[in-house]
Amino acid sequence: MATLGVNIDHIANVRQARKTVEPDPVQFAFLAELGGADSITVHLREDRRHIQDRDVFLLKETIKTKLNLEMAATEEMLEIAKKILPDYVTLVPEKREEVTTEGGLDLQSNLQYLKKAVGNLKESNIEVSAFIDPLDKQINYSKEIGFDFIELHTGKYAELSGSDQYKELQRIIESTHLANDLGLVVNAGHGLNYNNVKKIAAINNMNELNIGHSIVARALAIGLEKSVREMKSLITSN
Repeated sequence: MATLGVNIDHIANVRQARKTVEPDPVQFAFLAELGGADSITVHLREDRRHIQDRDVFLLKETIKTKLNLEMAATEEMLEIAKKILPDYVTLVPEKREEVTTEGGLDLQSNLQYLKKAVGNLKESNIEVSAFIDPLDKQINYSKEIGFDFIELHTGKYAELSGSDQYKELQRIIESTHLANDLGLVVNAGHGLNYNNVKKIAAINNMNELNIGHSIVARALAIGLEKSVREMKSLITSN
């Protein structure tokens, strides 16, 4: 049965729109946990457009579940991660002009650098995940590099419909099985919402789904705790 990781970046987006102190994503993490979140995800970006360093340090000290720190594999971020010591790090591609993360890491083109970065984090006893597209070669490279987890990018699945979405779902299922056979733990995320999440949650050995935007959007209408409870119910009802 998949667990639920709640991404609270969009709470910080609202705060940073006014460069003020509210809403505080740390406080909203508590509400997400009350709703049943199994982990809290934040993406500390190079340009600090939403989550700030202060947020991550406070979350590590105060949340009761697990902290998943998404970040680019830069020297700056590696040093920050080794100071914070999150429960695990998810390495993601990052471009300044993007609104949200677009696609998975290109592991082949950054093989040696990523091996070094992953080894660096593991020296501090941090488990490491790779955010990748559901492709066999990316999964095989994840194993070669030494990642503990992968997070399959579900953005294409979320954008498609009908038979095209079904084909993408099958690709995600096959990728999950391959990764499991290689000893990798499989998470998934990006674009998942209240209408499309159940089929991803039902995949055998899917470990965790990381969801943010749709939960925060629904919370604007019904409150964060209830929105997390609804999402958790969908994931665990299979």
